[in-house]
Amino acid sequence: MPTLVLALDGPLQSWGVTGRFVTRSTQKVPTKSGVLGMIAAAQGRYRTDSVADLLGLSFAVRTDQQGGLLRDFQTEIDWRPQEPKSKPLTNRWYLQDFKFTVAVGGDRKLLETLDAALRTPEFPLYLGRRSCPPAGRVSRGIMDVEPLDALAQAPWLAADWYKEKQPMTLDLPVSRDVRAGETPDEQVRDVPVSFDPRDRRYALRGIRHEWISMANPEGYDPDQHDPFTLLGGI
Repeated sequence: MPTLVLALDGPLQSWGVTGRFVTRSTQKVPTKSGVLGMIAAAQGRYRTDSVADLLGLSFAVRTDQQGGLLRDFQTEIDWRPQEPKSKPLTNRWYLQDFKFTVAVGGDRKLLETLDAALRTPEFPLYLGRRSCPPAGRVSRGIMDVEPLDALAQAPWLAADWYKEKQPMTLDLPVSRDVRAGETPDEQVRDVPVSFDPRDRRYALRGIRHEWISMANPEGYDPDQHDPFTLLGGI
């Protein structure tokens, strides 16, 4: 199965599943609905357009760099009426300094179309929310391997400063679609049956969590690591 590899890298990302009303939460990894929505936008689709042809794509995510959670406390006032009206206060959560590699597997012709769209998108691309643009090129091309193998072979996106703080060999977390016959580790409602604001619907997706070992020549040797060097030695 061919696989389209995506690099999701930006100062802020936000991938909501359950966030509604005054609290807008984020998952710790990109959601399938969020990534498929970004792909659909790149193709120029509107929210009312069908995405049924994208739902059969397999999906896997590798977390390349761990960052932190950022809360944005927002106030908003509608100045249009003659008497300005305050809207509810909201808490919006973001992933800060995270980097992800995403693998999307499926039919080669479809993936080639998606690859071309992501390179020259019809609409702007966002990492979950419109306040979260990507830092660079999203599509990294097509590999002739399964999504999990593509994640094992794709370059590591972590920044140099981050690599220096990690050991010379480390395990990167991976979340992927459950395969036939497997028992899911988790179920998330992030399969976009419809993006239509008047009939927004999502289906459940089974997920398996795994690890991929990554070599890190720039990292430290745990056997030689001396934490007292941070204090000037003893």
